[in-house]
Amino acid sequence: MSDKAREEIRFEGAGVSPGTAHGKVHVVRDDLDDVARYRIAPSQIPDEIGRFEAALIQTRMQILEMQQRIAESIGTKDAAIFDAHLLVVEDRTLIDEVLRKLETDLCNVEWVFQEVATHYAETLTKIDDPYLRERALDIQDVTKRVIRNLQGKAPKTFLGLSEPHILIAHNLTPSDTASMNRERVLGIATDLGSRTSHTAIMARSLNIPAIVGLHDITAKLETGQNVLLDGTDGLLIVDPAPETLAQYAKIESRRARVVAQLRELRETRSTTRDGRHIVLSANIELPEDVDAVKANGAEGIGLYRTEFLYLNRNTLPTEDEQYEIYRTVAARVRPDPLIIRTFDLGGDKLAPGTVDITDELNPFLGWRAIRFCLENIDIFKTQLRAILRASAAGNVKIMFPMISGSDELRRAIAVLAECKEELLSLKIHIDEKIEVGAMIEIPAAALSANVLARQVDFFSIGTNDLIQYTLAVDRVNERIAHLYEPTHPAVLGLLKMVADAAHANNIWVGVCGEMAGDVALIPLLLGFGVDELSASATLVPRVKRAVQSLAIPECQELVEEVLKLNTPSEVLARCLELADKRYGDLLG
Repeated sequence: MSDKAREEIRFEGAGVSPGTAHGKVHVVRDDLDDVARYRIAPSQIPDEIGRFEAALIQTRMQILEMQQRIAESIGTKDAAIFDAHLLVVEDRTLIDEVLRKLETDLCNVEWVFQEVATHYAETLTKIDDPYLRERALDIQDVTKRVIRNLQGKAPKTFLGLSEPHILIAHNLTPSDTASMNRERVLGIATDLGSRTSHTAIMARSLNIPAIVGLHDITAKLETGQNVLLDGTDGLLIVDPAPETLAQYAKIESRRARVVAQLRELRETRSTTRDGRHIVLSANIELPEDVDAVKANGAEGIGLYRTEFLYLNRNTLPTEDEQYEIYRTVAARVRPDPLIIRTFDLGGDKLAPGTVDITDELNPFLGWRAIRFCLENIDIFKTQLRAILRASAAGNVKIMFPMISGSDELRRAIAVLAECKEELLSLKIHIDEKIEVGAMIEIPAAALSANVLARQVDFFSIGTNDLIQYTLAVDRVNERIAHLYEPTHPAVLGLLKMVADAAHANNIWVGVCGEMAGDVALIPLLLGFGVDELSASATLVPRVKRAVQSLAIPECQELVEEVLKLNTPSEVLARCLELADKRYGDLLG
């Protein structure tokens, strides 16, 4: 073993914000505030309510202050992260439940509030979407802040550190990342987290290199240790050797050149070397995300997740409210397309009392998405009418999620037709020929693709769920995450089946899952004949560069080869071989 190998210790996690950082670490232990429980007399309830109201007001002021600070430093889009926090402290359902339990349980308000808010957070963790599961952190963050205010505690000490450092923590809340002294934070590494966590989102916005998912790194490091953090490849190197530091200096220089080159691609088209244009769109969650779509040179929006219109509120969004949002987004990206995915949540995530619900043992495979909509026609039609009204802009398309077969799709299209007739009878202008698509994210839909293709204008493959359901792997379960393999032969077979069925029926096919943003797998998708790719806006320049570097014949040859291989690792190796040949500098 070499001296360097003995001296260096390397930990591997998920790189979520690119770049490198070198310096001393500051380790933050998980500071779970103990909340004592004690009984109160009925006569003390008014005092407890007063303390609670004061803490909510104080918390709201703190959130607004953080939001303003973020807006001034890095923009309103990132400051919008705290909108969900404001909704929590203003949520009448949550507040009323705390007041009710205060009277029935006769316990101190800190304890009652923690119980109620924890239950709210747990409901979000059951959503089959890693982004939405991470939103449980919003509630946990606000809960801790309210409780600290109730207890009269000062802000966390690490937030005001004045020396440059690499921050090591179990997890970071949005408040932590917004309040820390960003000029002194060289990098961030956490035990928990994913690419969709607030830590990751804020780190990317602040251009701070970051690694998440290091499991127990807080237990293995001590404040003051010297480390090198690689936020691109997810490596944390303790006591890096001089040779390692020199190597990373060269890597960082190359990465800087690549970023500069990618910036120049903004106004270019995603056309392959042999002249085939691949539509390159972006996925968005919120209307504010449109800024990033334009800034990164995407051709419109390939997936608009509308779930956020329904979360953290006491009432359902009205038709007019939805229409205004869809219309505004459509106008901003016109003439490029806006593809709106209908409601993709379960009824348990709607405002309390909206629908009758029962607990489900497995909500990921339960009453959600199109299944829920077809049993709650009023809610479904409200959204469909809003989308149809927005379609007057001329660039709106609609797609239905979690389709499992022809009957579901036929019923959804019939409801859409009813909405068209209702609006036309009222002389409301709509796009009568609006394109309708089906998301292919369930193996049954992939196997039925030839039948489904006859009913729609396009397919959009949701690879995240398609892989998860095909391989029976929860992609956010750390114990089995290694089994989540996009290059599994079974997954490839389904992808080919869907693309072939689409083209046999003269409709186009796109991919809107994480595979669309993975430059190592772009040759594979082009070889299958995918017509459109929709990825996170920040990944669009990298995907565009990959598309422009490839030729369709070589991608088709790749597919022909890998369909004969037996293991995911063999397939990935062959994909990487072609990707490295054409754009190795994008692979890190």
